[in-house]
Amino acid sequence: MKILFLTHYFYPEGNAPATRTYEHCKCWVKAGHDVTVVTCAPNCPSGVVYDGYKNRLYFKETVDGITVVRLWTFLASNKGFFRRILNYISYMAAACLYGIFLARKPDVLIATSPQFFCGWAGGVCRFFRRWPFILEIRDIWPESITTVGAMKKSLIVKILEKMEIIMYRSADHIVTVGNGYKDKITDKGIAPEKVSVVTNGVMPDLFTTEPGGNALRSKYGSVGKFVCAYIGTVGMAHGLEVVLKAADLAKTRQFNDLVFWIVGDGAKREILEQQAKSMKLENVVFTGRLPKQMMQSVISECDAVLVHLRGSELFGTVIPSKIFEFMAGNIPIIMGVKGPALEIVLESNSGVEMTPDDPESLLVCVNKIRESSLDIFQGRDYVMRHYNRERLAGEMIAICEKYARSNVVGKS
Repeated sequence: MKILFLTHYFYPEGNAPATRTYEHCKCWVKAGHDVTVVTCAPNCPSGVVYDGYKNRLYFKETVDGITVVRLWTFLASNKGFFRRILNYISYMAAACLYGIFLARKPDVLIATSPQFFCGWAGGVCRFFRRWPFILEIRDIWPESITTVGAMKKSLIVKILEKMEIIMYRSADHIVTVGNGYKDKITDKGIAPEKVSVVTNGVMPDLFTTEPGGNALRSKYGSVGKFVCAYIGTVGMAHGLEVVLKAADLAKTRQFNDLVFWIVGDGAKREILEQQAKSMKLENVVFTGRLPKQMMQSVISECDAVLVHLRGSELFGTVIPSKIFEFMAGNIPIIMGVKGPALEIVLESNSGVEMTPDDPESLLVCVNKIRESSLDIFQGRDYVMRHYNRERLAGEMIAICEKYARSNVVGKS
């Protein structure tokens, strides 16, 4: 089967949408499918093109058997609303032009959100080329941007909400990453049978339970301390002000052997880093973005990891993909997210529950983990049974094959 996949983010970028798409596509190529990914020059989250790449009008390469077409986009860092919108729209325009005029006919077209306009590129290509179209939804947009305060309710938001419904209706089928998202989509008038759930997961061979060394602890002055790390995008939705508040409480209470690492970059990193300096929080370390290849080492050197989103109703439907990586390493999770994600962590004995946005609760969770036997946090077997990425990639390709076949039958 020939698959054309539109995605704003792709390897070597290491964020959740890039990782999911890359790992799914690798599995599909291994199974014998012909996969072409249409993306842009890797630049997330800084807006600076990675070494070895240029922001060219058109560039084609092969990555692990995947044909990767990289198109020019207006580059912007993961902060600043209007520049990011220009970045998104430029990708949509480039992907539409490629899909309509240059792309070989696929058996199925897939477009993934985030970001929103990437999904719209799939809808436009579907309209002009009449290819079977699978829309993957990993973020409910524009609701997510109004939730974090990046936009206020306005005429523009109402227009975007209308565009959201048109995008859903343009797809032959929708795949989302959790039942909470499915409920959100069907609440907007989309038939439940048109929406399937293929959760995130983890590749079995990428994360082990081997203990880490002290290389990063030495680098960040954390040898002999309890390391609680937040790993991922440092964005508006993640509410990491709670880490600074907890660190300030820990300093006041003279918990001198506790240190927080914030590993990653995003729209809020510089602001939080300045706040930490003004608060003289020597127990908070900002590492900046680290290569994806280092994540196994980072995770293995932590005593606990924090997964946190602001305590809004929308974020209670989210299942952050990083929890599966942490579970695969048997690293205790402090789960500052409500809903199905919390249920997974507790059911698998992978961590403890934290009240979102509550620094006192964060410190209580740290102490729970410190006082517990680490043998009780054993999530690896659970995640390999239920969230094995290779099996999940097979579930999604089965959906694609169904709609590719129905298209052939419809034309015969």
